[in-house]
Amino acid sequence: MTLRRAVLPGALVPFMLALVALLSPMQTRAQTRDSRSLTDMSIEELMALNVESVYGASGFKQKVTDAPASVTIITSEEIQRHGYRTLADILRNVPEFYVTYDRNYSYLGVRGFGLPGQYNNSIALLIDGHRLNDNVYDGALIGTEFPLDIDLIDRVEVIRGPNSSLYVASAFLGVINVITKHGRDLPQVAVSGEVASYQTYKGHVTYGNKFRNGLELLLSGSFYESHGQAQLFFPEFDNPATNHGLAMNADGDQLHQFFANASWGGFNLHGTFGSRDKTIPIAPFGTIFNVTGTRTVDARGYIDLMYEHRLAHGWSLTSRSYYDLANNDGTYEYDYSTMGGASRVVNKNFAHGKWWGEDVSVSKQAFGNQRLSAGAEFRENFQQDQGNYDIEPFIQYFTDSRASNVASLYVQDEIRLRRGLILNVGLRYDHYSTFGGTTNPRAALIYNPWENTTFKLLYGKSFRAPNMFELYYDPPGNEANPSLRPETAKTVELVWEQYLPRRLLLAVSGFDYPIRHLISQQVDPANGAAFFTNAGSLDLRGLDFAVSRSVPGGLQGRFSYSFQNLTNTSTRVATTNAPQHLVQASLSLPVIQRKIFASMDLRYVSKRVTLAGSDSGAYMVPNFTLFSRSTSSNWELSASLYNAFDQRYSDPVGNGLAQNVIVQDGRAFRVKAGYRFR
Repeated sequence: MTLRRAVLPGALVPFMLALVALLSPMQTRAQTRDSRSLTDMSIEELMALNVESVYGASGFKQKVTDAPASVTIITSEEIQRHGYRTLADILRNVPEFYVTYDRNYSYLGVRGFGLPGQYNNSIALLIDGHRLNDNVYDGALIGTEFPLDIDLIDRVEVIRGPNSSLYVASAFLGVINVITKHGRDLPQVAVSGEVASYQTYKGHVTYGNKFRNGLELLLSGSFYESHGQAQLFFPEFDNPATNHGLAMNADGDQLHQFFANASWGGFNLHGTFGSRDKTIPIAPFGTIFNVTGTRTVDARGYIDLMYEHRLAHGWSLTSRSYYDLANNDGTYEYDYSTMGGASRVVNKNFAHGKWWGEDVSVSKQAFGNQRLSAGAEFRENFQQDQGNYDIEPFIQYFTDSRASNVASLYVQDEIRLRRGLILNVGLRYDHYSTFGGTTNPRAALIYNPWENTTFKLLYGKSFRAPNMFELYYDPPGNEANPSLRPETAKTVELVWEQYLPRRLLLAVSGFDYPIRHLISQQVDPANGAAFFTNAGSLDLRGLDFAVSRSVPGGLQGRFSYSFQNLTNTSTRVATTNAPQHLVQASLSLPVIQRKIFASMDLRYVSKRVTLAGSDSGAYMVPNFTLFSRSTSSNWELSASLYNAFDQRYSDPVGNGLAQNVIVQDGRAFRVKAGYRFR
């Protein structure tokens, strides 16, 4: 397959020149210097420097300059201005992140590591601190399958690096904490509608209010329907028996989402439920090509009750109780005629999970220079079911019902050793009923030698526990491996953050990230069955450079370049879907009195190796958005053009497919209108 070369179209040159001018410190005024570090400045002074706050790095709100991690924050303002449609859209524009799509799920790559088909189980995904990874695949849903409407997002905290000292196993490569809006942030009723390419439609309605008695309420409902591309060409099926490689009307996508948040006093009750039905056009796992019956249905929901209270002697208590469910149901159409069976058999594959849990933590500002935190967690996975069967004639190939639990203890101490110097240390112990215990430490030395300058030396150890799918999935052609052990990683990272005048931020980071006991799928030579084993070792090393500027209601710009080198120390064979170079750039500026904004984002991904050993080719894709908002009007309007120059590019895909790469969508549009009843 021949793909267009990734070149910089002439129309992008003005954008790049404007971005360079926007981010150039030469245009700024001289800064008045004094001897104070960032840690000694007032909140008002820090806000003037546009220093963001983050919750997910330490479990409490702190300035990013104090956080023991490299952090990026995407605000609702950026989401609106750039026309992001899904969480995957947001994350593919975050430095060191990239997204792969196989026309069923979206897979996240971080710092050069992103194996397609792993369902993002190396990232901990949170909504308001509630962990969203399921209890069978440990997967995190980030595409249209993400159960929360994007319009409800207040900010997204992206926290890189291992965080197993604070969170459970899936915080292997980082944490993504999605913070939602509150009832007070919205008018009483707001509605929006969208029309987009491929016969795509979406509607959303919210109700928000803060009552005089202190009760704060937010209710939301959304629906989405997309016909998808009417026809898709796959050269691997280019023969008369399979419609010459054309999949017709097999790319549909439907979803429903509901969200509620109520808070009163120290209590907060929130929950979400989302259900997505996706038709799969790529004929996975040897299914029949060019049918509309092969599909997956994902349902994800939870209820979370949190209580916060200030105790005596300066202690604070936080308690969280929750109930979760996650269902994955796949329908696959097979042709068994070559084996003497029927020419059309419907096969069902499912993974159903339910669990509850309790988290309790306490914290205290002690001795004037320490923030102590300690906590305990318990999660009971009372349903972890998997199965595979044919409907008619009914044949049960595999069924497995299990239960498990995880008990955890952790402690963290943030110590201000002296003015401008912070030591952050953490330790966590987790006991899994499936394999036993594991202890993971974290340490960070944060130094502010001069005003507006921060250096961070970070160390962390993390793990990823084998999930139920990897441990016990055992239909024909697969083998279970209950003896799997966790993947482990240790990292050392150095971060330099420099705040410059006129809201400029320069950030440089370098990291060394060895991964050992990597869980990978292999084939048993005795019977040809696939199984998971601890057989790999990877070394991730890289360097990231980013510069950004943000003026509230005005100019916003960001440019980042990431060099990522992933080495497979086990086989010395190139790892699939591991780009060495990433470039992300964005620019948004008001064009009419801060009421209409013109925005553009651009991403470049270098070539990536596929499972077959070929490469997918580099690509560069720009998107444009016009967004209109006025304080004197109840209307919000936006129009977006994605992949504006119709670049043809592909993503590598995982096991079980005839394809090595999947071609992505060309030029597409979206028009959105919203109205607020004030």
